[in-house]
Amino acid sequence: QVQLVESGGGLVQPGGSLRLSCAASGFTFSRYRLSWYRQAPGKERELVAVITWSNNSTNYADSVKGRFTISRDNVKNTVYLEMNSLKPEDTAVYYCNALFVGNHDFWGQGTQVTVSS
Repeated sequence: QVQLVESGGGLVQPGGSLRLSCAASGFTFSRYRLSWYRQAPGKERELVAVITWSNNSTNYADSVKGRFTISRDNVKNTVYLEMNSLKPEDTAVYYCNALFVGNHDFWGQGTQVTVSS
């Protein structure tokens, strides 16, 4: 059974940090491109960060460059999103996605991140 389970969300003050985790099971994790998306209330889901399966190259949305870092551990079957210098506009539900390029993908259930004083 395929599962992606996010954790690490919560309430943090502006300027603070959070580390999100997404634990995967039920598929060959190392062969999937992994991404973090987010969706704020009333807005479309947007891509935040991507890490490839082949060479671990990364890419980020302009809004998070220099503040967020995506990484993966193919032994623990987990993808991480380190978020620093958080802003109120980072408030959203964060989802992880595992994509087998050109074929299929899986989604987690999401974890809420709220940045507020």
